[in-house]
Amino acid sequence: MKVLVAEDDRDFGSILTQYISISGFDVTLGRDGKEAWELFQKERPDICVFDVMMPEMDGFTLAEKVKELQPDMPVIFLTAKSLKEDIVRGLKIGADDYITKPFDPEVLILRINNILKRAYSSANDEFKISDTILKYNTLELVCGKTKEKLTLKEAQLLKYFIVNKNKILAREDILTEIWGEDDYFLGRSMDVFISRLRKYVSEDTNIDIRTVRGTGFILEEINKE
Repeated sequence: MKVLVAEDDRDFGSILTQYISISGFDVTLGRDGKEAWELFQKERPDICVFDVMMPEMDGFTLAEKVKELQPDMPVIFLTAKSLKEDIVRGLKIGADDYITKPFDPEVLILRINNILKRAYSSANDEFKISDTILKYNTLELVCGKTKEKLTLKEAQLLKYFIVNKNKILAREDILTEIWGEDDYFLGRSMDVFISRLRKYVSEDTNIDIRTVRGTGFILEEINKE
């Protein structure tokens, strides 16, 4: 999972990103609000961790822009301020959490994990994109008015696509994640599974499992006006 950190304090930003990285996340660091906004549009993170007081663009303004583009994006604010009005403003923007400096980095990791768990799966372990719902525990797929019973491998593959929606996924990464190794013959098998998934979700015209030539695949959620 990708984490975008926006922090203008160079030393603290470096320490923070290193700690998040060794906890198993792919981390990108923006040194001010403007740079973080550009990185958000480029990297498509799964969760954002924004310092409030930054040059160029403060964390609140940055979060507002992020929420306009992607309303369901999880956001955590970091701040040295504990004023009630700042906390209220952050929560009104749609922040998922608000951590006051100084703090234990381990607390941040726990907050990130908890928020991601809530954001990308429900209590019933359901994964949703557009009008398509994967009920992972029961291996059921609901696409519009159509229901399908999936194999475990199909469910694992679709779950991986949904969790990483709108991201280009390399063939070798998919194979390693779902099949445990990158192998030519497993790759041919994966192509068959992806063809099946395309058929299963074809009723949902707002999503598309697209082949990216020379790289892999992407599950796109198409926003139709």
